[in-house]
Amino acid sequence: MRHALVAGWLVCALGACATPAPEPPHSLYQRIGGRAAIVAIVDDAIVTIAADPRINRRFGSANAQHLKNNLVDLLCQRAGGPCVYAGRNMADAHDGMQIRDDEFDALVEDIARSLDKHQVPAAEQDEAMRMLRQMRGAIVGH
Repeated sequence: MRHALVAGWLVCALGACATPAPEPPHSLYQRIGGRAAIVAIVDDAIVTIAADPRINRRFGSANAQHLKNNLVDLLCQRAGGPCVYAGRNMADAHDGMQIRDDEFDALVEDIARSLDKHQVPAAEQDEAMRMLRQMRGAIVGH
C-alpha cells in the first residue's frame, strides 16, 4: 500500500496528474450580456447616430428597423453569439456610397458612446472596437 501511495505521489510530482484545463474564455457576446444587451446598445447607438450631424444624413433614407435588425445580427454573430447575419457583405452593402474615414470613425465613436452608456467593461469595449474597425476596409471608399 505504501509503495502505491509513494508511486502515486511521484507521478503527480512529476506533473502527470491531470489538472483541469482552464475553461475557455466566454465569447464577447456572453461577456457583454448576450442578445438583449446588443439590442439595447444598438437601439441607443441608432438614436446617437440619428442626432450626429457628422453622419446622420447617411442614414436618412434607411429603413431604421431593417438597419437595426441587421446591425444586431451582425454584431451578435461577430461577437461569437448564436445569431446569423443574413445581410449583404459589408463591401456590397456599402458599394457606391463613398463613405469616408471620418464618417466611419464617427459611427465607431457613436457606438463606443453607447457601450459606455451601457457600462460595458473596458476590455470588452476594446474588443468590440477592434471588431468594428476590422470592417473599415470593406466599408470605407466603396
